[in-house]
Amino acid sequence: MASDEGSNEKKVAHDADAKSLEGQTAFPEVHTTLHRKLKNRHVAMISIGGVIGTGLFLGTATSLMNGGPIGILLGYIFIGTICFATMLSLGEMTAFLPLPGGFIKLAERFIDPAYAFATGWNYWYGWTLTLPAELSAAAAVISYWDKSTSPAVWITMCLIVAIGINALGVGAYGEAEFWFSSIKVITITGMIILGIIVDLGGGPKHDRIGFRYWKNPGPFTDYHGFTGPKGHFLGTCSVATQAAFSYLGTEAVAMAAAEARNPRRNIPKAIRRVYFRVLVFYIGGVLIIGLLVPSNNSFLNLDSSNASASPFVIAFNEAGIKILPSIINAAILTSAWSASSSDLYLASRSLYGLSVSGSAPKIFSRTTRSGMPFVAVGTCSCFAFLAYMTLGNSSGIVFTWLSNFTATAGLVTWFGIGVTYLRFYKGMKAQGIDRKKLPFAPRFQPYAGWWCVCGSAFVLFFSAWEVFLKGNWSTATFLTDYLPIMLFPLLYLSAKLVMRVRTIRPDEMDFVSDVAEFDAMTYDDPPPKNKMEAVWAWLM
Repeated sequence: MASDEGSNEKKVAHDADAKSLEGQTAFPEVHTTLHRKLKNRHVAMISIGGVIGTGLFLGTATSLMNGGPIGILLGYIFIGTICFATMLSLGEMTAFLPLPGGFIKLAERFIDPAYAFATGWNYWYGWTLTLPAELSAAAAVISYWDKSTSPAVWITMCLIVAIGINALGVGAYGEAEFWFSSIKVITITGMIILGIIVDLGGGPKHDRIGFRYWKNPGPFTDYHGFTGPKGHFLGTCSVATQAAFSYLGTEAVAMAAAEARNPRRNIPKAIRRVYFRVLVFYIGGVLIIGLLVPSNNSFLNLDSSNASASPFVIAFNEAGIKILPSIINAAILTSAWSASSSDLYLASRSLYGLSVSGSAPKIFSRTTRSGMPFVAVGTCSCFAFLAYMTLGNSSGIVFTWLSNFTATAGLVTWFGIGVTYLRFYKGMKAQGIDRKKLPFAPRFQPYAGWWCVCGSAFVLFFSAWEVFLKGNWSTATFLTDYLPIMLFPLLYLSAKLVMRVRTIRPDEMDFVSDVAEFDAMTYDDPPPKNKMEAVWAWLM
């Protein structure tokens, strides 16, 4: 559209030159700058569906099995409130200071470099391991059709797609995510609408399901043999951990801010779309799943060798719609490509952010002339080979291991974002700065920041509590759920000792540097010329 592709080009041409935010380097001939090539519609679709992947499509199978229809709904609603609070806090800071490295640089600015070091490395290894998780899930999806071909073939194919998209630069990544996300949004919307029709008896079998499965096998499950409130509580807690994996990536907008055009305008608009994503895609999706699939269905067990592809596929198979499950799995496969591409993007940009902050070797800040951090992308790509663990285990088991680890690391990230925001809020108050004058100043603060911290800490504490109950110990579960929690304070304290830095006082925080530069690159989008452009501007 003209408002997106044409008129803005002249106004933002200066954003692509060498006058960047992090251009300082001892080697002027080496490129170390990112370029602002993400357009309005790219940022919009990244915020709506960029990292919607197998966590929602496939991981909900385990959640329904462990929590039951009410447990999965409560778990997703609970995590949704934390996600919403996190995005309000992050959005306010990022719209004010859309720095390369996102909240990693913000933590350095408003807490101390040691906290930025711990937050950055936690974010990096979280997303680095999310990539093989998505690839192993893609192998599980394809096995629905082809059980004879080795998963290595499908993992390799998906990995080539993810690396290829990132190697072409942020412009190609944004364009690919726009179309992949569009497919995901259409697919999820269609499945929710069709799920309602099937539940009301509109399927081929004309079986009106209603709330049948909420009564039998019941609204909750007896998690790991624990009956009554204890089992229901533990089941819902296990759902919360998996739900966190599904929600993770909403903070991708902040990482993309350094490569987005007109970030002071586009980032707040993208943050506001989180409401729609949480309510419609996640809450609506798990509600339909709980209505259509009984929690005791054997195909929900991802640890088994006969696991089906998705609760949606199971539901429509049971409804007698034969061709639709294959179409859904094809769409889910494109979501795995999209999510793995986003995983690699986020992992590489976090490594780049660590490098420009001095918390990682400077070589990782090297970019091509077009602004693609090729060293960071290549390094993060190597960790994708962990997905080949599926050759020795069920791809569903590997997905569960990796998703648990990355979900915990993601919750630690949300916790860190909340702490950073509370410091940011305290600093503005100490220096007498009016929040209402910020580009994005949402309500509910600082309460949203506190909920981000407290809610994340609560889920982290109970993420794998069942392993401490008698007869239920699992070394794999303990390590994948609690290792990131132990690593974060270890990284922070070690960095504190090595760097010998003190926590920045609120009255010393820097709210001035770079602000004028961001003000200069901010502009109002031209008004729509017709109704079609008005609709497009509202959507994007």
